[in-house]
Amino acid sequence: MALEPFAQSEALTFGVELELQLVSLSDFDLTAASPDLLHLLGKKPFPGNVTPEITESMIEINSSVQSSHAPLLAELHLIRNTLVAAADTLNIGICGGGTHPFQHWSEQKIYPKPRFQELSSLYGYLAKQFTIFGQHVHIGCSSGDDAMFLLHSLSRYVPHFIALSASSPFVQGRDTLFDSARLNSVFAFPMSGRAPFCLRWDDFANVYYAKMEATGIIKSMKDFYWDIRPKPEFGTIELRVCDTPLTVERAAALAGYLQALCRHLLERTEPPPVEDDYLVYNYNRFQACRFGLDGAITHPKTYQTVSLREDILKTLAAMAPHAEVLGSTVALRHLQAAADGASDANYLRQQYAAEGNCEGMVDSAIRRFRG
Repeated sequence: MALEPFAQSEALTFGVELELQLVSLSDFDLTAASPDLLHLLGKKPFPGNVTPEITESMIEINSSVQSSHAPLLAELHLIRNTLVAAADTLNIGICGGGTHPFQHWSEQKIYPKPRFQELSSLYGYLAKQFTIFGQHVHIGCSSGDDAMFLLHSLSRYVPHFIALSASSPFVQGRDTLFDSARLNSVFAFPMSGRAPFCLRWDDFANVYYAKMEATGIIKSMKDFYWDIRPKPEFGTIELRVCDTPLTVERAAALAGYLQALCRHLLERTEPPPVEDDYLVYNYNRFQACRFGLDGAITHPKTYQTVSLREDILKTLAAMAPHAEVLGSTVALRHLQAAADGASDANYLRQQYAAEGNCEGMVDSAIRRFRG
């Protein structure tokens, strides 16, 4: 079956998906509460959309399509408050963070949905280990060609989003020394990584995708776990590298930054993307995952090594005119303060040091999500 046509979408509109942790307030471990929570939320209108995720100790929330930062943040506040009220009824906690710091994958329950059951059958224990929590941001594209151009042009900035969202330093009760350990779980899947280098939608859909479908390995775009992937049914590209931040303010700010970057890239004032840009891609991504804002990346065009923190701050300043047009100046200021200071990963480490245990760290994350 041929890949569906790339849908019409208003350029630079955006939306956010957040995968959230469901936590027992008695021991602060994950709890299989999504069936009860979804049932409760289904009894009244929900601001946005809420769906199950692969295991029962997580849910995903989706914003509506927005065009600027302030309405997106207002909607995320409303969604957050609705979730917190429902969670209080069930006596559970909800929080962000890319990993739960001490849950055991073997104790997780696969949500009873056919696709999740199929993934569990195919991937074995990897499916339960996929109890990790990310933020995805969709950006509207006016054409499939623009989508492919943006997808590859953004590759140089992927480390920015990893470092600015990093919130998964702990796994199995131990500090991994990674700011974003979550992405190591994503990389275990065979269809993860980067999209193939195609700049024309026809080449992607009718050559690459057609060949991949013919192999029988994939059946739809959902089978690709790429860092950035096109979503033709929505007319968007989807950035998938971010950990779920600890606050909805950080989540909205990341979306605003991506929107401003895309507006800049569509002006086509930078050198166009080429296949060789990916020579440094995996290492730059590793630097962002391992060291966060303190990482050092290699520029794909000049091969110069630069401080990731300084590169982020320089880029944020360069995006200021676009942010002013788009109404996302507040978003970029939020991220500038974050890049100047400490990441969510550092915050979690500080809470662990202060509390002396992972349970207290999770409690802090729950309170931080509540605002």
